[in-house]
Amino acid sequence: MELTAALEALKALKEPVKAKVHTDSAYLSRAFNDGWIDNWQRNGWRTANKKPVENRDLWESLIEATQKHEVVWIKVKGHADDEINNRVDRLAVDAMWTATENSPR
Repeated sequence: MELTAALEALKALKEPVKAKVHTDSAYLSRAFNDGWIDNWQRNGWRTANKKPVENRDLWESLIEATQKHEVVWIKVKGHADDEINNRVDRLAVDAMWTATENSPR
């Protein structure tokens, strides 16, 4: 879900911008910040353990989306008192309830 959320957010941007993507996903932030993506591509989309990278299609789409912008990946602690992360969690829960039409509100 984190990959899809980041991808959809970047795809929503209509002009090239400097974007800060806040994520509580260490996997997502480290893939970009620690160069994992470069290594995966160099290794034929295999991890350091020689296993195929999962969700390669999403990663490739995300790489393409980031090339249009100057993106900074910011790791935040999940389920903590990070104002932005808490807001996004609330929005996600609200969207889930709306989509299932079972909203308790």
